[in-house]
Amino acid sequence: MSWGTLRNTSQERELFQRRSFVAIIVVILMTGVLIGRFYYLQIIEHETYTTISDRNRVQVQPVPPTRGLIYDRNGVLLAENRPVFSLTVIPEQVSDMDALIGEIRDIVDVPPGDVENFRERLDERRRPFEPVPLRYHLTEAEMARLAVNRHSLPGVEMEARLVRYYPYGRLTSHVLGYVGRINEQDARRIDQVAYAGTHYIGKTGIERVYEKELHGEVGYQNVETNARGRVMRVLEREDPSPGQDLTLNLDIRLQQVAHEALGDRRGAIVAINPETGGLLAQVSTPGFDTNKFVTGIGHESYAELRDSLDKPLFNRATRGQYPPGSTIKPMLALAGLASDTVTQSEIVYDPGYYELPNSSQVFRNWKRQGHGDTTLYDAIVLSSDTYFYKMAYEMGGGMMADYLEHFGFGTVTSLDVRDELPGILPSPEWKRRVHNEPWYPGDSVNMGIGQGYFLSTPLQLAATTSVLASRGERHAPRHLRYIEGDIPARHLLPDVVRPPVEMASESDWEYVINAMEDVVHGSEGTARRISPGLNYRMAGKTGTSQVFSLEGEEYDEDEIAKRMRDHALFVAFAPADDPQIVVSVLVENGGSGSATAAPVARQVTDAWINGFPEVLTEQAVPGAMDDE
Repeated sequence: MSWGTLRNTSQERELFQRRSFVAIIVVILMTGVLIGRFYYLQIIEHETYTTISDRNRVQVQPVPPTRGLIYDRNGVLLAENRPVFSLTVIPEQVSDMDALIGEIRDIVDVPPGDVENFRERLDERRRPFEPVPLRYHLTEAEMARLAVNRHSLPGVEMEARLVRYYPYGRLTSHVLGYVGRINEQDARRIDQVAYAGTHYIGKTGIERVYEKELHGEVGYQNVETNARGRVMRVLEREDPSPGQDLTLNLDIRLQQVAHEALGDRRGAIVAINPETGGLLAQVSTPGFDTNKFVTGIGHESYAELRDSLDKPLFNRATRGQYPPGSTIKPMLALAGLASDTVTQSEIVYDPGYYELPNSSQVFRNWKRQGHGDTTLYDAIVLSSDTYFYKMAYEMGGGMMADYLEHFGFGTVTSLDVRDELPGILPSPEWKRRVHNEPWYPGDSVNMGIGQGYFLSTPLQLAATTSVLASRGERHAPRHLRYIEGDIPARHLLPDVVRPPVEMASESDWEYVINAMEDVVHGSEGTARRISPGLNYRMAGKTGTSQVFSLEGEEYDEDEIAKRMRDHALFVAFAPADDPQIVVSVLVENGGSGSATAAPVARQVTDAWINGFPEVLTEQAVPGAMDDE
């Protein structure tokens, strides 16, 4: 059989034609599908994919506002913003963070503490593609090295940022407080939109109280980026509104005098303008450098502050609650006169102790031999405990608490000191509520000299003494003087009206204030040793408060550990006839109020009334007595 009989040429041609036709149909169909898809993408979904493309190319970035500045009453800058260059990382653009950090540390020095803070920030809530700071305060040499190696560091940027700076860090640490990075707790309470792009928030002090005014309003900008996310150009920008500038009643010169007067002792000083309630100075020692907290303090540095026995982070002026001691005697004297418990002419014999009626319990006077026949005037000048023991017993705890509450004890006195504690003004109702115990006569006696359950802060002592200085007028202490544009503080502070303290006889005010003058200027006043050289009249009252009870044993200061010694207190205002300043001084474990606290108060009032020296040096004050 030949090969020709085996091939069917016609059939093969037919098969080829059919296959070609099918292939052409498939190609036409696929081309139609492709054209249809192109039409769908390019025509129907054009706007959608254009938007997606723009989102990849154009990003909306928040522009954080510039934080408002803080000035003292004379225009001295207390808190400013300084530009620094920072190294930041965008985590979303980094595949291996550990490797990247290792590369960066080969180029510039990044302390372990900064790395720890950076990793903590990574775990906190933040906006996508928000840069996270790794290292602050880059030098020019470090920026140059980073720029050379920038191509091998994905997600790494160098940014110029304004960072908070406190020129008087330690002097104003407890007043101004500080700003710090926004942490997880902050993120839960703030408006995420309002704080977009902002890394810092007020943590304590003025910075926290006036956070809303200081922060400002965030702005936005549309930027064009390349495939790696680097900004190529700014397409559109809406500028942020900067925070408002604040002017405080604080005088940084007086703040420095007060700080230096306390020296290295633990204590607090509060100075108030009695006419307005403006806080002229508020010092708590020891202080700390607030600038370390702005960009993140290291764990070791923070642990050193936290664990220090001197407690530098503790604000003694507003949160330190101490027995006020004899500093409350002028207020109690007015309470005794107002309630007719005592009179100006009444005489009480002071043998050096007071024995409760129908009891063997004896309360000792600070002067063992007593003061003999004593009037209320003498009792203030000499600080006779016996006189006030008797008066307190006769008044009772309830009546004393009612009168002292009018002066401001047991309450928060200020308008813009958020962390102020109210102290404790004990009363029978208070003891029953808190301790579920009855009020005993001994409680009244202890309360009569500012001991027992009675607690007060240095700020509260200054505020209550200011009521004395203004003869009953009450002006709540405040830091803010006015905000940007000279807007008065009253437009921002709570509208609190505090009724004046009224006496049945106006002569009672002068009677008690004259006695306080003799505390300083009288021949037997407990603070008489600070009077030489005074060219103005000062009214004051010394005080000493026990840290612990001696239970009838005699006081031997040399055998008591330094930190268990009595606290020294002094309250004063000057000039007595036209007060310009009220001062309260507390020196922890300072012993005698006349020996330790009164000389400090004189340095403060001298500076305010007589003017500030060009060079601030420790002022020599004549030696003090050993009595209260």
